[in-house]
Amino acid sequence: MIYYFAIVFSVFFIAFIISLVKKDKLDEKYSILLLLFSIVILIVSIYPKIITIVANEFSVYYPPSLLLLFAILILGAYVLHITIVITKQNKMIVKLTQQTGILKQRIEELEDEEPKNKTKNA
Repeated sequence: MIYYFAIVFSVFFIAFIISLVKKDKLDEKYSILLLLFSIVILIVSIYPKIITIVANEFSVYYPPSLLLLFAILILGAYVLHITIVITKQNKMIVKLTQQTGILKQRIEELEDEEPKNKTKNA
């Protein structure tokens, strides 16, 4: 029964991710990783013996624990990926804020000089 639930969940999750990309609420580069994970879950749900085979190769006695380990590793990789993206964006925001401040200051200086030039020319 759990495999049917996992199959239905995977299909709906894939459709949900695709709809978010179509609505432009999620970038393609972030959706690829989620879609790959969903496809892996779908394949494992359709062919549950894959888990047993892989567990036997790694001498894991309880195959579902291997599935839990993979899920934790996948989530950890995704969190790391998102953290890297956020760090890059924060650095870009700081740089843009500094550049905006410099430009604003320069504009104010030019505006202050403009009335002085008008009085000298008159």
